[in-house]
Amino acid sequence: MGFPKSCDTFVVLPPVTKNGRVIFGKNSDRPQNEVQEVVLVKGGVRDPKLKCTYITIEESLDPVNTVILSKPAWMWGAEMGANDKNVVIGNEAVWTNNNEGDGDARQRRLLGMDLVRLGLERGHTAEDALYVITMLLEKYGQGGPCSELDDSHFYHNSFLIADPKEAWVLETSGKLWAAEKLTSGYRNISNGLTITTKIDKHSDNLHAKAKGMGLWDGQTEFNFTKCFSSGGDELRQQEGERLLKEGSASGSFDVKDMFKVLRHKESRICRGCDDTFPTQGSQVSSLTSKGVNVHWFTATPDPSVSYFKPFVFTSRPQISSYTESSNEAKREHYLYKLHAEHVSKNSHDKISKILHEIENGCLNEIEDFIQKYEKGEGDLEDLNNLMKDCVETEVKLYG
Repeated sequence: MGFPKSCDTFVVLPPVTKNGRVIFGKNSDRPQNEVQEVVLVKGGVRDPKLKCTYITIEESLDPVNTVILSKPAWMWGAEMGANDKNVVIGNEAVWTNNNEGDGDARQRRLLGMDLVRLGLERGHTAEDALYVITMLLEKYGQGGPCSELDDSHFYHNSFLIADPKEAWVLETSGKLWAAEKLTSGYRNISNGLTITTKIDKHSDNLHAKAKGMGLWDGQTEFNFTKCFSSGGDELRQQEGERLLKEGSASGSFDVKDMFKVLRHKESRICRGCDDTFPTQGSQVSSLTSKGVNVHWFTATPDPSVSYFKPFVFTSRPQISSYTESSNEAKREHYLYKLHAEHVSKNSHDKISKILHEIENGCLNEIEDFIQKYEKGEGDLEDLNNLMKDCVETEVKLYG
């Protein structure tokens, strides 16, 4: 199994966040030239059979949620996203030592990205989404090439799942899994297992399987990472943890602080467009049990030269067709093409500065709206076209 290249997912919870919100963030680092689109998929009752990236499974009998996804254009699943129940999920590639039988990730089963989308479509809370993912993992397994053009790119997965009340880290090895519940502070995952002895939920046969595989003696305290890890990017994991610690030290970590983390170049958390595994898309979400939940997406590579555009689930939300990929061979959507031209130009610093000024303006306007809404003065329907308008503003700027 090839060693994972990159990716990072973060969550910061009260009491170290501004206004008691939960702040989620993810950079999706994927193969160069793999286009990542942002799409809105309406929920409802579906056909009884569901074709995922490689396999067909039973669809939910209940209506599924409306979701917004940032996803590689060629696959059914998604790297990250949110649903209209205020649940967000991101996944990471992990390397484990359980690579035979159910653990053979070369076999075409459910991709980790399929599980992200399924958790969002079917989960009404973070814990509910955790149940959906683990149930499907145990039933169908995980595996298959995770790149359209490279059959050797396959792996197991970890997940960070959050809602306005809590977050869960879910880490897997084949059909085996362990989960850790988070209700305060901060947490991040990269490309290695991180759950050790604090395990709040796990697969039924986890301990027996580990013992049977000769990975645990049955006597010492059970440690999921010690049993199943075959390495990972510990340096980037540590750097991400350091950035969260520094950013939350004042006790008022917010969306802008997460933007800063996702744009951090020195740690390799943010990877440029010329990298072999660039950051192809980024998401930041601000979650609350009362008030407005806002999800910010770049829909373009490298957040340091991109503009986070806000989205809110309303009764009639709209996003722009400019972030939906075409049927052309390269699958480039219109915004992706314009952004690529902008990055290749020597003057891109000037445009990036303007984009970040627009982004700051959006942050201020959203904050003003939230304050009015919480006083009963705002109408959520005013945000129906929020992301659509922001994308079209960016398109006009590129000219």
